[in-house]
Amino acid sequence: MSITIKDIARSLGISYSSVSRALNNKPGVSNETRKRVIAEAKKMGYKPNDMARGLVKKQTNTIGVIIPDIANSFFGEVTEGIIETANENGYTVFLCITNWNMEIEKEYLRTLQEKRVDGIILKSSKDEEERKYKDEINVPYILLEGRPTYGNSFVGVNNKRGGYTGTKYLLKQGYRNIAFAGGSKDSYTNMQRVEGYIDALEEHDIPINKELILYNDFTAKGGYKLAEKLLNNDKKIDAIFAGNDVIALGVLDYATTHGFSIPEELGVLGFDDIFYAELPQIQLTTIHQPKYELGKYALEILIDDIHEGKDRTCKSIILEPKLIVRSTTR
Repeated sequence: MSITIKDIARSLGISYSSVSRALNNKPGVSNETRKRVIAEAKKMGYKPNDMARGLVKKQTNTIGVIIPDIANSFFGEVTEGIIETANENGYTVFLCITNWNMEIEKEYLRTLQEKRVDGIILKSSKDEEERKYKDEINVPYILLEGRPTYGNSFVGVNNKRGGYTGTKYLLKQGYRNIAFAGGSKDSYTNMQRVEGYIDALEEHDIPINKELILYNDFTAKGGYKLAEKLLNNDKKIDAIFAGNDVIALGVLDYATTHGFSIPEELGVLGFDDIFYAELPQIQLTTIHQPKYELGKYALEILIDDIHEGKDRTCKSIILEPKLIVRSTTR
C-alpha cells in the first residue's frame, strides 16, 4: 500500500495542509516542521517521485553549488556540509567546479538557471565580479566567502581576525621579520587576511615592508615560488604567514629542500586547517576555519531565502576562526 500525505499527517499529529506545504516547499510551516515532515516521509517510505508530483511547478528541489577548486580539501569539507544539509532537507545538489575560470563560472550560472534550480550557492573565482551577478542571477543565491556588501545573503569567516591572530602569535613566539605569502590579489578573503597581518605588525610598532607581501595563486606551486622569492635574498625572513594551507605546503617544500630549519630558523603558518595539516609528517600551525559549518549555514540560509520568495531579506553569518598550534612554529 502506498503512503499518502494523510498518513504522514496522522503519524506526526499535524494537519494535512501542513504536511502538504512542507513537502511542496510552500510558506506557512517552520523549518523545524518541514524537517520533521521530510524525515517522516522518508521513514514511512513516501517515495521521492510521489513528492515530485506534488511540487509547485516552479520548484525542483535542486540546488546549484559553484566552487572554484575541488583539489583543495577546504572546498571539499565545505561541500560536505552543503550536501549533508541538503539531503536532510530533501534537496539534490548539482556541484560545479570552475577551476578558477570566470568563463566557466558564467556558463555554469547560465546552465543552472536553465535547469530551473531553486537556488545557488556561489564561491566566485573573482570576488570583484560578484556585484554584477545581482542582475544576472534570477533565483535566490548566497555568496560563500565573498564580499558581504552586495545586497545578498552571505556566509563567511572573519578573515581579518584570522590574519591578525596568526601574525600576533608569530610575534609572541619571537619572530620579527614576518612575510605574507598570499593567493590572488583579486581575492577579497586573501586581502582581508593581509589587513589583519598589517594590523598586528603595526600594533607592535613593526614597519610594514611591502616587499615582504607577495601574491601568486592558491596552490602549492604558487607557495613554492613565493618562498623562493622571499627566502632567496638577504631579507633575513624568519617566518612566513601563508594565505592558505596549500600555499603553506609549497613554502615548506621549498624551505626544507633548501636547508631551512623548521621551526627554529623559519616559522610557517597556514590558514584553513585542512585535514592533512595535522598529518604527522606535516603538523602545520594554522588558522582553523569552521568549514563544514560554512556549508551547512549557507544551505540553511538559502533554503530560507527560497521559502520567503520575493519577501526574502538579506542574511549574513560571520564565523570566527581560531589558532591551531602545531610543529611548524616554535
